[in-house]
Order: sequence, then structure tokens, then C-alpha cells
Amino acid sequence: MQWLDERSRVSEAEARADAEFALVQAARANAEAFTPLYQRYVDSIYRFCYRRLGTREEAEDATSVTFQKALRSLGSFQRGSFRAWLFAIADRTTLDRLRRGKREQPLEHAFLIPDRAQGPEEYALGADARHRLREALASLTADQRRVIELRLSGLDTAEIAQALERNRNAIDALQFRAVQRLRQVLIDAHPEGLLDG
Repeated sequence: MQWLDERSRVSEAEARADAEFALVQAARANAEAFTPLYQRYVDSIYRFCYRRLGTREEAEDATSVTFQKALRSLGSFQRGSFRAWLFAIADRTTLDRLRRGKREQPLEHAFLIPDRAQGPEEYALGADARHRLREALASLTADQRRVIELRLSGLDTAEIAQALERNRNAIDALQFRAVQRLRQVLIDAHPEGLLDG
């Protein structure tokens, strides 16, 4: 039964990739046809940029630059995950901004963007968990943190590997070590239990 589920996920991913490739082809011929791709990914790219850069202004600028670069580079996109290709551009854009001396904001700023699906009560209840996660994320290496940030943005292992130009085994190893490190940091910081009150 499990192989059927896996096969179904692969088929869905292939269908999504084919549909997005058709949109890319249309956008190559007419830039206005890029709009559906923009609308599909602008929120997740913005949240990723905000998580990396820490301010609304920086995230807005990086998001804008990401989509400008993507539109200009559509000719270089081949088959595969458009989402991973787009997040690779966002990753490089945010890294360039950080390297140019843009001040990296504390991780707690990344969690100030409320999830649109949550109401104020749910957001307030999760504040302690977000604080614990911020502390734990700060303990990761830069590469581990990039993998976790991309995973939090919804990318799967293959897409993260494509975005970071690494093989799947390297991504699996980075993620495994990151999760182990996060677990240990959270246990050490809160030995009374992660799910307690």
C-alpha cells in the first residue's frame, strides 16, 4: 500500500511540474503570463525572505528582486520543480543581501508575521513554542539552517537539493543532523518536557 501512496505523490508532482512548465512556456512568450506563477509563490517567497532578512522592507525588496530575476531568467529554466528553481533564486538573493553587509535580524523577528490561517488566540498560544524554536534554530550551522528554512517553506527533499545545488543524500544528512541538534537543544533547554504547558 505504501508504494501506491509514493507512486501517487510522484504522479502528482509530475503533473504539477508539467502544468508549471506550460505556464513558464507561456510566460517566455508573454511576460503577462507570468502572473499565475507569481501569485502562486509570492507569499511563500516573501515569508522565506522575511525569515532570512528579518525586516518587512528587506523581505519586500528581496521578494521583488527574486521575481525580477526569475522573469529575466525564464529561458534558463528547464524541466523540474519551478518552486525549487524559484527558491534557489530567493536563497541566492537573500545570501547576497546578507553578504553585502545587510544586518541580519534576530530570528525572533521572523516569527512576528502571523500565519493568515491563525486567529489571535492560536497565535498567542504558540508564542512559547516559537520562542523555543528560535533559540534552537540559532544553534544550527548555516547550511543546516538553510535546509530547515526551505523545509519550513514547504519544499521537499528533492526541491531543497535542487535549490541548494546539492544531492539528496547531502540534504538528508544535513536535515537529519539539524533535527537531532534541534531535538537536543530543546530537551536541554526545557527538560521538563517540550509539550508541557
